Amino acid sequence: MSQQTEAETKVYGNSVPSTGADAGTAAPRRWWVLALVLIATAALLASGIRSRLRADKTLSIETSQVAVTPVSVVSPKQTAAAQEIILPGNVEPFINSPIYSRTNGYLKQWFADIGAHVKQGQLLAVIETPEVDQQLEQSLSNLNTAKANLALAEITKNRYEGLLKSKAVAQQDVDNAVGSYNANLAIVEASQANVKQLQALQSFEKIYAPFDGVVTARNTDIGDLINSGSSGVPKTDLFHIAQPGMLRVYVNVPEEYSQGVKPGMTANLNLAEFPGRPFQGKLVRTAEAIDVTTRTLLVEIDVNNPSGTLFTGSYAEVHLKVPTQASTFLLPVNTLLFRSQGLQVGIVKDGKVALTPVTAGHDLGDQIEIVAGLKANDQVILNPPDSILSGEQVQIVQGTLPGDAK
Repeated sequence: MSQQTEAETKVYGNSVPSTGADAGTAAPRRWWVLALVLIATAALLASGIRSRLRADKTLSIETSQVAVTPVSVVSPKQTAAAQEIILPGNVEPFINSPIYSRTNGYLKQWFADIGAHVKQGQLLAVIETPEVDQQLEQSLSNLNTAKANLALAEITKNRYEGLLKSKAVAQQDVDNAVGSYNANLAIVEASQANVKQLQALQSFEKIYAPFDGVVTARNTDIGDLINSGSSGVPKTDLFHIAQPGMLRVYVNVPEEYSQGVKPGMTANLNLAEFPGRPFQGKLVRTAEAIDVTTRTLLVEIDVNNPSGTLFTGSYAEVHLKVPTQASTFLLPVNTLLFRSQGLQVGIVKDGKVALTPVTAGHDLGDQIEIVAGLKANDQVILNPPDSILSGEQVQIVQGTLPGDAK
């Protein structure tokens, strides 16, 4: 027993040469190791491929996003029911008249200077007319002579008509007497007319105010030669009188607003000398015709000025509220595209561009009125690039709410 045990110990405890069965077991182990290595290699390759595909997909998405054009949009702003326009106006008196002389002579005296408030019929100046006075005296003398001749002719006519009844004179003598009477009567009438004419010229020696007003100019002085202009020489205007109690303001309204201005409208006037203090007026009449040179409509606005606060000849900014169409919108001018197809704007719909033709109205400088082609909820592209096309994909990066458009 002890010997057998030792032998077994030697066999199993010590190294002994491999047998054929042990060699057959080592071969499958090597194949397993090789398979594990191949699997690990394949796993590494698959992981690298997946990472590469993921990176390619990410790059493709980023490239697509970069290719989409970023745009800013604005919504159209609905116009008000009445649009205020500001136009230049000339303030003029309701009545403004230069005062001329109707007779020749020298200024003897004047009684009103600039700024004087005068009443109708008030004496303004006196003119000396020695030539007219002399002509009137001569005309009166001629009238007296004509009246004396008429009286003698009347006596002769009456005497001859009495003698004719008794056949004491011939009919021819009577006819001659009647003809002489009629001729002298005509001479008297002509002399009377001449006297009246010279008396009228003499009455023009005194210059009277034709209406209540203010003397705005005095263009002559004592001793100046006054010419009525009848001889072809330019007339001398002695005074200028204006009636400032009611003022007329004339405004040229552009043709595009002409249908909106009607008599009865209210207008506000702003003057530089009265900052922050508007004056109210009323549109009373229009020319009802467009000036072919300026393409404007002349309108008149009357302003009450009982205290004379406003001076005639002033410049005023006239504010008029003109009714507008209810369907019009306002857009910034940098939304417009000028192309061969006409005026267009770019509208974003479902992330794509739709080039839409529009019809422009009034040009307000930084804004323009659009009367057709837009809706209130449209998103209009600001500063669209010249190369933008319909159907192009875009991305909104900034939007403006309705009413915020500048």
